[in-house]
Amino acid sequence: MSSIYSTVIGDDEAAKLLRVLQEGGYEPKEVPYAAFAFTRPGVSIAFYTKSNKLVVQGKGTEEFLEFVLEPRVTGIRHRTDSTVAAGVAGARKVAVDATPHFGIDESGKGDYFGPLVIAGVYTDGAIAEKLAAAGVCDSKLVKSAAAINRLAAKIVAVPGIAFEVVCIGPKRYNEIYAEMGNLNRLLAWGHARVIAALHEKVPSCPRALSDQFANPWVLRKALGARKVPIELEQKTKAESDVAVAAASILARERFVRWLKDAAAGGQCELPLGAGPHVVKAGKAFVRQYGADMLGQVAKLHFKTTGQVL
Repeated sequence: MSSIYSTVIGDDEAAKLLRVLQEGGYEPKEVPYAAFAFTRPGVSIAFYTKSNKLVVQGKGTEEFLEFVLEPRVTGIRHRTDSTVAAGVAGARKVAVDATPHFGIDESGKGDYFGPLVIAGVYTDGAIAEKLAAAGVCDSKLVKSAAAINRLAAKIVAVPGIAFEVVCIGPKRYNEIYAEMGNLNRLLAWGHARVIAALHEKVPSCPRALSDQFANPWVLRKALGARKVPIELEQKTKAESDVAVAAASILARERFVRWLKDAAAGGQCELPLGAGPHVVKAGKAFVRQYGADMLGQVAKLHFKTTGQVL
C-alpha cells in the first residue's frame, strides 16, 4: 500500500538528511520547487526550503521513517504504527496558533524518581512558525535525551521568545504534597506560578493554554489566587499546540538533566517510570543511603515507596 507523509524539519536537520541521502545510495531527481529530492525503489523524498516541509511517499515510507529519518536525522518518532499505513501525516505535526498565548506543560508527574518540572512558553505568530520549523513537537515523541537537548537549545534561541521553568525537587515536592494532600492541587499551584511569572515578562499576552485538569476549577482557583488577569484555556492533548509542545520539551530537558546529575552525584541508578525496575533501583538506593534519604530523590506518596521499603 502506498503512503505519503509530510512534516516540518529545521535547517540543520535538512542538511543532515541531505548528507544521509547522498551517502546512502539514493538517486537525485528533479522535483519542482524542491531544494532537493531523492528516490530509490519504493520511496521518494523531497524537501522544500520555503516552508521547511519534508515529503516522503511510496510503499517504503514507514521503513524510511523508522530506519533512516528517526535514528539518523531527528532522533524523534514521527508516527504511530497506524498513521503511515493510513497515509496520514505523522504524529509529529503541531498546530501553529498565530495568536499570542502561553503554553504550559509538565514533566516528571508519573516518575517516582526526580522532580516535578513545569514549564511555560510564550508564542506569537512569528515565534510559533520558527518553533514549528525547528521541529518542535510533544516531548513524548522524542526518543533520546540528546534530541531533547537539541530541541531545547533551539527553543530558547528563538528571537522574541519568553519562557519560564519551575523545577520542584523531590524534597520540596514531598513537603508541598504533605501540605496539600492532593497531586492536582500541587500541579495547579505550579502551573499558576509559571503563568504568573510569564505574565510579568509579557503582560500583554491575553491567554494561557494547558492540558485539561481532572477538575478544571482547581487551576482556575490557583490562578485566581495570584490575581493574574488572563484568559485560561484547558483542553485534552494540548501538546498538539506548538507553544505547549515547546513547554513540554523545556520541562523534559530540565527533568532529565536533574536525574542525570543526581544519579552521577550519588553514583546510583535513578531510572524513569514507576515499574518493577524502579522498585529494584529504590531498594538499592535505600541499602546504600538509608530509608531516611529516599525523600531526597523520590516522590514518597507513590505506592512504589511501600514496595521499596
